[in-house]
Amino acid sequence: MAPEWLPAEVVMILRVVLAAVLGAVVGWERFHAGKMAGIRTHMLVSVGAALFTVTSMWAFGDKADAARLAAGVVAGIGFIGGGMIIRTSGGALEGLTTAAGIWAVSAIGLAAGAGMYIVAPVVALIVFIILLIPKKMAGQ
Repeated sequence: MAPEWLPAEVVMILRVVLAAVLGAVVGWERFHAGKMAGIRTHMLVSVGAALFTVTSMWAFGDKADAARLAAGVVAGIGFIGGGMIIRTSGGALEGLTTAAGIWAVSAIGLAAGAGMYIVAPVVALIVFIILLIPKKMAGQ
């Protein structure tokens, strides 16, 4: 948790900045892999999820339903991710890993926004490592 002497606005900003940095880490790999969603997209998804979280926590207090917020983010990002998946003229599917990465980054943003300062970076590192696994090794 953040120190009690730190103003709430500073804590909120730090959480959103953490989400931006973690989204950039995951997006960096996608960018260098030449995928359609790169650094900016991953950062925006992570920041948006974090902002929804901190807004819900601070603006609505006890009236906020964290489970409903998370479900809304997951559904919204699922819609965006679904739009990233395409079938090529040869019948192969493309964009599945990018869509899954966007989905994972939204969860990382939710965690950062909720103040999970250890979990969010560790999960971002795990996602980054997963994305580094060569396609042949992953069975693709």
